[in-house]
Amino acid sequence: MANTYTEIHIQFVFAVKRRDGLIHSSFKNELYQYITGIIKNHNHKLLAINGMSDHIHIFIGMRPTQSISDLLQDIKGNSSKWINEKKFLKVKFEWQEGYGAFSYSKSQVNSVINYIKNQEQHHTAKSFREEYLEFLKLYEVEYDERYIFKDPI
Repeated sequence: MANTYTEIHIQFVFAVKRRDGLIHSSFKNELYQYITGIIKNHNHKLLAINGMSDHIHIFIGMRPTQSISDLLQDIKGNSSKWINEKKFLKVKFEWQEGYGAFSYSKSQVNSVINYIKNQEQHHTAKSFREEYLEFLKLYEVEYDERYIFKDPI
């Protein structure tokens, strides 16, 4: 689009179905590379990707040529299909329905990148659910408790 200039930074957060810890270190980096490829193929810029065995954070510079929902459908659908085709797991892999999408200003980019890079350290003190609820409260997102990611049983 000629004469279209944007600076859009979005962090996506989503979980493995039932919050099962299925993202193993044995294929985690390959998964992140695969997701990076999807993002780049849509001409977005990956700024950071990391997570834990039960959830993922993706931070991108987003182009206005695609909707957030279309991008996330592509990332989640194709990455789960890829994990299953590669047979990394003995069970079927699925992402939990839904996601969080949070926007940031240019001045916040480095802080968000560092936050995502340090997920392992961050989650020694805080559960994913606690983290996610903090995001929703910080951004004043109204939510229905019935649809919040549950802690595994």
